[in-house]
Amino acid sequence: MAQITLTFPDGNAREYEAGITPAAVAGSISKSLSKKAISATVNGAHWDLQWPIDTDSAIAINTLQDEDPALELIRHDLAHVMARAVQEIWPDTKVTIGPVTEHGWFYDFDRADPFTPEDLGAIEAKMKEIINARDVVKTEIWDRARARKHYEDNGEPYKVELLDRIPEDAPIRMYWHGDWQDLCRGPHLAHTGQLPADAFKLMGVSGAYWFGDVNRPMLQRISGVAFRNRQELQKYLTFLEEAAKRDHRKLGREMDLFHLQPEAPGQIFWHPNGWTVYTGLQDYMRRMQRRDGYVEVNTPQVVNRKLWEESGHWDNYRENMFVVEVDEEGAKEKTVNALKPMNCPCHVQIFNHGLKSYRDLPLRMAEFGSCNRYEPSGALHGIMRVRGFTQDDAHIFCTFDQVEAESKKFIEFLARIYDDLGFHNWRVKLSTRPDKRVGSEESWDRMEEALANACKAASREFDIFPGEGAFYAPKLEFVLTDAIGRDWQCGTLQLDPNLPERLDASYIGHDGEKHRPIMLHRAVLGSFERFIGILIEEHAGRLPFWLAPRQVVVASITTEANPYADDVVAALKAVGVRAEADTRNEKINYKVREHSVGKVPVILAVGAREVEERTVTVRRLGEKQTQLATLDDIATQLAAETTPPDLR
Repeated sequence: MAQITLTFPDGNAREYEAGITPAAVAGSISKSLSKKAISATVNGAHWDLQWPIDTDSAIAINTLQDEDPALELIRHDLAHVMARAVQEIWPDTKVTIGPVTEHGWFYDFDRADPFTPEDLGAIEAKMKEIINARDVVKTEIWDRARARKHYEDNGEPYKVELLDRIPEDAPIRMYWHGDWQDLCRGPHLAHTGQLPADAFKLMGVSGAYWFGDVNRPMLQRISGVAFRNRQELQKYLTFLEEAAKRDHRKLGREMDLFHLQPEAPGQIFWHPNGWTVYTGLQDYMRRMQRRDGYVEVNTPQVVNRKLWEESGHWDNYRENMFVVEVDEEGAKEKTVNALKPMNCPCHVQIFNHGLKSYRDLPLRMAEFGSCNRYEPSGALHGIMRVRGFTQDDAHIFCTFDQVEAESKKFIEFLARIYDDLGFHNWRVKLSTRPDKRVGSEESWDRMEEALANACKAASREFDIFPGEGAFYAPKLEFVLTDAIGRDWQCGTLQLDPNLPERLDASYIGHDGEKHRPIMLHRAVLGSFERFIGILIEEHAGRLPFWLAPRQVVVASITTEANPYADDVVAALKAVGVRAEADTRNEKINYKVREHSVGKVPVILAVGAREVEERTVTVRRLGEKQTQLATLDDIATQLAAETTPPDLR
């Protein structure tokens, strides 16, 4: 028997017979490791304990203490255990696929009757029975014909189709969890008892088309979450509870900010309160951009197909564009236009209008550009994922020598804005050259070095993500971490020597010759719609006072105080505070509760004493204690708070 050498993480190496399994390797090291082993990492690949190793390899034995492989296996095995539980309870159910997701798994089923919440409880109970049975998990490699006959004989048409999708040179792996069998590439745990019975939860049922195709059968998807222990599960469920409280759709209703309806999928109906937030944020961004040397432009919503062909978007982005056909007078064929999905080709048209010199560069061109992109209906999510949106979009046209300075300037600009909006925890990703790319290695070296140097000059650490740049240039991405630990990628800075070339943009250099500018695509917020959703969830609806749509409610305690409540409102409006009176014939506690749910930052209560003394009782959202203040003092204080941070 041939010998192979296995090298362990500590650098030690041992010789074994070729074909040895990781389970046997673990047993050769210690009985304790043999019991704890769940999988192996062989030459960087995740390896089942049953799979043979035939060549010299680097190997590490994984246990439940190794978070990434442990979670992958737990979630993958639970998908199989759940499918087994479903078929044991309802044998006529057809199984399809059950992949791992970020926090758990899902499995799609074809069943005549819909699953109910009570069914989920029964499935969970059956899953725990299977786990407690400690059934052995085994795997075999079958030939394609044998596997096909097995699934055809057992009435599993979806598995037959999956079998046909496996490449001809790939092994057909058949897994058994006890007596239940599934087609799977693995790896899996050694037995069901290695699964933590108290660290998973089924979350719900939804519909899903087979392979996402609306022309294929509608299936029922059961999803679950799973972790290594009960404490991790509880931490995640607590996180979900907090996220639900902060859900921008829920808060949007309570604060009367916006609504969506089926007649305009992916489009937002902004109510007065929501539009106040929107325009306040836009006005702030407009002032910040002007201060930083941007000129503001506006470009058409509907643009002829010819420009999108020249820019390359028609070939590469057509499925995401809304096409508009027009019967032009005298034309033999309809004119084909498209709603713009992005602003960049139109900004190049403005740059190309008139001769540009090196003295005009850098040219920083900004637009609050309304864009439309087709998103599948299943991907739409409140105001976070929509079809119609406005970007805080800008493009910087510059020479290559100006790229580093302009990039540094943008990073500092973005940092000021995030700080003003209450986002102090964010990081920078530098995405570098992909395998498929255009341009010389020297050009890529220079571009990547320029972005890295810009980060260093702006005193910002960055992480490198190899291969994630565009095919034509590297980019910077700016990732926010919100109050409950979620990451949001909002800002971006993308180098682009490609579009100026395609659209024939040029400037006259020092030498009197034409040169191509470098185009920097940049955004701070991304889309206003999505960023406002993030803002709402970050602050749990308690927006910074200067952005709050309803800043102050003056609530009367008695009807005799109503005229004074109106006087207070008038005084506050006179100094720029958004104030309104609540003089309804309701108890003050009812008014306070209602306006607190609506996330009004300040409630001023006025009764007989306040009328006599020309004072107000101040209650701030989230604070139990109230305070008494004179009308003049509170007006001065709130006028200062309502001033946007860039104007203070």
